[in-house]
Amino acid sequence: MVFNGLPKPTSSNSLLTSQDYSQRVLSERNQLEQFLRFHLVPDTTLLLPVSQLTEVLTIPLGQIVPIPHMPPWVMGVYNWRGEILWMVDLGALLGLTPHAHQAQVTPVYRGLALQSVAESSTTAKVHRQLLGVVVSRVEDIEWCNPSEIQSPTGAAVTANLAPFLRGYWLQPQGDMVMVLDGESILAAMPKP
Repeated sequence: MVFNGLPKPTSSNSLLTSQDYSQRVLSERNQLEQFLRFHLVPDTTLLLPVSQLTEVLTIPLGQIVPIPHMPPWVMGVYNWRGEILWMVDLGALLGLTPHAHQAQVTPVYRGLALQSVAESSTTAKVHRQLLGVVVSRVEDIEWCNPSEIQSPTGAAVTANLAPFLRGYWLQPQGDMVMVLDGESILAAMPKP
């Protein structure tokens, strides 16, 4: 019997003792990290570390207030839990299809609230930065070993995508998925 890629010890299989098997499975699980899988139109599947996310958002159309004189990928602001949350069109930021060029099939935006928490080295203050990104579809959680994320080749990455890309992950079924870095997306926001 095989479980999680390891042969499960049985009375007839003495390759691993039950204790060795348990320790090996725990070791593998400790190396895994959760990533949220989501989709951008037309056919781009991406991952973001769950540790960099606060919430999956459902925003009614018309609730994002445009702000003039911002880059085209900044959609505006949204009142989220009493806070002003800047909203970014992730497709446009990455050089993919902008949300405005997609057919609207639902009366809501799908989005993700990214977070960055940084401690100041000079004070004991913790600085929390938030940013909302609009995506086409939120799919599921993937477990991935971060050491399996491979660096992208220069020819396969556009200039718009490169600053936000952590790498590629090859799924067990053979699909290649881009892994983004939320910190890089947060850093791209214009400074007031």
